Amino acid sequence: MAHYRDTASGPFVVTLVVDLPIAKLDALEVIAFVSDGHIDNAGTAWPRVGVAPNAWAEVQIPRFGDPPPLAVDVCSDASPEVARAAASTLRSALERVGWTVRDPRDGEV
Repeated sequence: MAHYRDTASGPFVVTLVVDLPIAKLDALEVIAFVSDGHIDNAGTAWPRVGVAPNAWAEVQIPRFGDPPPLAVDVCSDASPEVARAAASTLRSALERVGWTVRDPRDGEV
């Protein structure tokens, strides 16, 4: 299904999957809220939320008419460890506000 989604912008990426029917902007607002951050590049085709030093989250949504899930790509330009740590922290924060977050299945993203 990778051809149905945009591509994450960081060299190191951990993908979290959320099975919610939610708009990209709404998902980014929730991510900004739980990470005590803000949406960078709002109003552009490449919005993202800083979730930790050297790490940010991007939301990839299905194409029009495709059902959820949406992918939350946690990216880092520092290292895979930074991306994993930020993804783990974000996952916990999203679960605390009621989101069900899972790892991608084979071939899903």
